[in-house]
Amino acid sequence: MRMPAHDPAAAPGHGPAPAAAPTPAPTNSATIAPEAKLDSVRQAIAHAAGLAGRKAQDVTLIAVSKTQDAEAIRPLLAAGQRDFGENRVQEAEAKWPALRADYPDAILHLIGQLQSNKADEAVALFDVIHSVDRPSLVTALAKAIAKTGKRPVCFVQVNIGEEDQKGGCAIADVPALLAAARDAGLQIAGLMAIPPADTEAAPYFALLAKHARAHGLSGLSMGMSGDFETAVMIGATHVRVGSALFGARS
Repeated sequence: MRMPAHDPAAAPGHGPAPAAAPTPAPTNSATIAPEAKLDSVRQAIAHAAGLAGRKAQDVTLIAVSKTQDAEAIRPLLAAGQRDFGENRVQEAEAKWPALRADYPDAILHLIGQLQSNKADEAVALFDVIHSVDRPSLVTALAKAIAKTGKRPVCFVQVNIGEEDQKGGCAIADVPALLAAARDAGLQIAGLMAIPPADTEAAPYFALLAKHARAHGLSGLSMGMSGDFETAVMIGATHVRVGSALFGARS
């Protein structure tokens, strides 16, 4: 081990020790500019991708703007962010038409649970739907696509941790649901999952990746603010990041 250099001025009998450096003030994330937060997350994605021998451009950063008002979203749009995630159709309908008037190339992802009776509105508004999790929703989406002529990209959501309180189809039901979705003409890009909270996410990400490969799917929607770097190293193609960009929700 390299020892610190001896400083005679700091030893007894050689005068007072130099004053200690001031302790930096804690960083308040609310004071960090949105563009700086965005740059930091992009750098983290690039670093994780590099460690895994991947390219950063193969990972889509979805800024989770649920519960955020339009004025909180605009700085990220101005900084070049284009993919945004919303949980609820009604909330997205209230704020995104005006935002899209100014940024028509914005891409909207539905990342929350979708009720079948909201399928028409979801298909009309969203470009990507990450929460296809049951046959009745497949049927509703197919009808909405036929009605609107719009065909969003879809992910099948898997209840990867087999948690009763979470959405997503059971792991055992994935083959049948994928077959039904494909037969109905849905454009299935991959699988989506949210691992159990307060546990190591990596094994669940690896399990989702294994099931995606088994079904010939390249898309993996996994990873959030606390674990997106791990997800990227395991193969995520889409990461859903909210608090790291917007701050913790109150």
